[in-house]
Amino acid sequence: MLKKILAISGKPGLFRLVSKGKRTLVVETLDEAHRRMPAFGTERIISLGDVAMYTDSEEVPLRQVLKTILEQQEGKPVELDLKQASKEELAAFMTKALPNYDRDRVHPSDIRKLVQWYNILVQNQITDFEEEVKPTQGDNIQE
Repeated sequence: MLKKILAISGKPGLFRLVSKGKRTLVVETLDEAHRRMPAFGTERIISLGDVAMYTDSEEVPLRQVLKTILEQQEGKPVELDLKQASKEELAAFMTKALPNYDRDRVHPSDIRKLVQWYNILVQNQITDFEEEVKPTQGDNIQE
């Protein structure tokens, strides 16, 4: 599911991939308006399925971090005032979500973005953060 949810640099919020054109993607905003618009190849577009968070040892896929937050928040949005939250409050939140996150490479702005994305996804009932498993040829064999 996260493969079709996009973040576009310079545009607030998240977008759902609707269709692909020759040189554009058609995206829909994940807000009340559900506006559709083109996203061009010149824009920096990233799928949430391709995002990972730095830890002390490796990178953890965003879907795992979102799943942990979902379980901790019991499916509800995070009640953290992102505009007023101090660095310490953001660090405490991140420590609960991903205890071994890399404190040098994950900045407060990254944590704010994570919380914003999580809240947008939950408000739009997009909570399937499981990894999409593609069947292989051997999986369809019947005995």
